[in-house]
Amino acid sequence: MDQQHALRRSLKGRHLRMIALGGIIGASLFIGSGAVIRTVGPAAVLSYALGGMIVVLVMRMLGEMATAAPALGSFMEYARSSLGEWAGFTVGWLYWYFWVGVVAFEAVAGAELLQPLLPSVPQWAFSLVLMLLLTAANLVSVRSFGETEFWLASVKVVTIVVFLLFGSLFALGLWPGSSFSVGNIALDGFFAGGGFSVLHGVVIVIFSYFGTEIVTIVSAESAEPERAVAKATKAVVWRVLLFYVGSVALLVMITPWRDVPSESSPFAAAFTRFGLPGAEVIVNVVVFTAVLSVLNSGLYTASRMLFALHGRGFAPGWIRDVNSRGVPWKAIVLSTLVGYVAVAMSYVAPDTVFYFIINSAGAVALFVYAIIALSQLRMRRRLEREAPERLKLRMWLFPYLTWATLGLIGVVVLTMAVLGDTRSQLALSLVSLAAILLVYALFVRGRTRET
Repeated sequence: MDQQHALRRSLKGRHLRMIALGGIIGASLFIGSGAVIRTVGPAAVLSYALGGMIVVLVMRMLGEMATAAPALGSFMEYARSSLGEWAGFTVGWLYWYFWVGVVAFEAVAGAELLQPLLPSVPQWAFSLVLMLLLTAANLVSVRSFGETEFWLASVKVVTIVVFLLFGSLFALGLWPGSSFSVGNIALDGFFAGGGFSVLHGVVIVIFSYFGTEIVTIVSAESAEPERAVAKATKAVVWRVLLFYVGSVALLVMITPWRDVPSESSPFAAAFTRFGLPGAEVIVNVVVFTAVLSVLNSGLYTASRMLFALHGRGFAPGWIRDVNSRGVPWKAIVLSTLVGYVAVAMSYVAPDTVFYFIINSAGAVALFVYAIIALSQLRMRRRLEREAPERLKLRMWLFPYLTWATLGLIGVVVLTMAVLGDTRSQLALSLVSLAAILLVYALFVRGRTRET
């Protein structure tokens, strides 16, 4: 790619480390974990562990491919080279569509958090301001994105670390005024909601983990992409265990699971039990930073995937333009404009257009993970045959764990089909998948180019 249309490698190691750390901590953990606990009971710990297992295995596959062949677009490029042009086109546009929807959703969520502070200001105005601010951060430079994400992620990581420390002391009865409460995890029986409820919980939590793969995309704009991806994918195991599984386990130890709030943040309730003043306000601030972090990352990820799609002839040629600071500004603006339309629809037609945009991406994460696993199966065998020296980070127990991952993904999809509250999400996601495949078959197949 010529210099005029090239991205800058200006992200530093600390940016990548914090993006990797923060990428797994979203607002869904701080708020949504309460609803999961109330649905599943104490066995929600297993739901988070199973969901985390899928993510850990997928990230290991991604790490193997990314260290062997670092590429802009990450798994889009691996799918294209391993499974065919249709797979690259499909996974790239699915991923872009998912993040554009997330940007709109988070802009609305952020506005709902801010609106009580200034009730006279309409929510759409807050959504607009948030979108404009994060768009500006992305347009300035990739370094600006990295710096913004570094500090937003830092707030989330520090909060979780403090909670893990204080929560452990409280559950063990070592906190002032506390008593030993580890036994709460078996209150009413560990499987209080029944065995199937664990799978129900996995369906809910799997989307909380989506975003860890961003580091393989971000690394394309770092000085040492291979090293960055290898470190990030190796560390994802303990992050999942510590941040998610550890936090949820402590939540059900600190508070009997039937008393865990499902509408508000269970973390705020836990900090209140610690006797910390202003706990609810502090957690709300943290949730707001998590919303901003997802908004920031979502705009970045959508624009880079769009830029990578262009590189393979899967998107219009004018998207390739970058500014003097190496930022693909047209890709950012297009992704943002779609986000603005989606935000507008959340107020104009919340039960129709906005509902479709948000819910039609419901199973996209699972589709993306399945294509990543299939890509790794093909790419690994080719590398072993043609260039085994490039396999610096290997998938565990290949190919058995790769097939096991595909099996787990299939089980989660079937569970979505069985459950009444997620069946419509799966159906709408299948509509989105079919639409992308139809566009490829009618307008793209045979016209893509090798670069």
